[in-house]
Amino acid sequence: MTPDLRVRIAGVEFANPVMTASGCCGYGEELGAVFPLARLGALVTKSITLYPRLGHRPPRTAETASGMLNAIGLANVGIDAFVRDKIPFLERQKTKIIVNVAGSTLQEYIEVCSVLADFERVDMIELNISCPNVDRGGIEFGADPVMTERVVSEVKKVFPRPVIAKLGPMVTSIVAIAQAAEQGGADAFAIMNSAYGTAIDTETWRPRLTYNRGGLTGPAIKPIALALVDAVYQKCKLPIIGIGGVTTAEDALEFFLVGATAVQVGTALFVQPDAPIRIVDGLKQYMKRRKLATIADMVGKVRKW
Repeated sequence: MTPDLRVRIAGVEFANPVMTASGCCGYGEELGAVFPLARLGALVTKSITLYPRLGHRPPRTAETASGMLNAIGLANVGIDAFVRDKIPFLERQKTKIIVNVAGSTLQEYIEVCSVLADFERVDMIELNISCPNVDRGGIEFGADPVMTERVVSEVKKVFPRPVIAKLGPMVTSIVAIAQAAEQGGADAFAIMNSAYGTAIDTETWRPRLTYNRGGLTGPAIKPIALALVDAVYQKCKLPIIGIGGVTTAEDALEFFLVGATAVQVGTALFVQPDAPIRIVDGLKQYMKRRKLATIADMVGKVRKW
């Protein structure tokens, strides 16, 4: 039996359930030099905002035990340059394209998504409403159920294809936020964004990031992400894309078992750029060994005590 790795999320079929995570491979050109992007289930771009952003000044990344801190500050080229310089490359790729969108105001989200609506090769939008390392926007939207529902609802009015709500852990109840996004018309969830964290240089007595804090990513956050995916899967009906410390096929399998339909690979790309390919190959081997026909055979099938 040859395992079928195809998955379907909000009516969109993906060749396999392994995607890149926003912010970890730019706009895809560099990663495309390592392996054919057609081998990905989807390429998720770094966050795009209405206007270009330089982000925070360096140092804006720092290695930590089992993870990484980053305070990039949503540095990106802005929607005009993205459409002019990046979309042509993305349109040539034989994989699904998901554009991550961020904003400082509700109107900025609406304007960016309105522009992207004209490009059919933008298969989905991932709304970044949970970024922890910017002064305005980001987590402000994703920590308040009312604002979450509103931003999703307004974006759905201008973008005709599926919208993913990317949720973060720094909330009182992620289930309440997920339910608000669902009520607003979201088509899927991406869980989770990075957590707050900091690290201190004991020689200089300064934080290792100029922004003083940043988003913690990598294997250190996987147990948190798994718990959040499990919690949302139990209460909501939308498909979930799991994010947080996915480095191996076994990591991906854990996310499937607690309810994710697909996963995104982020921090691992900095260490092993071909990690998504290794994960896909590992999933095939596991499914053959366990005689599993599809990814759906595992989704939400964790056997709780």
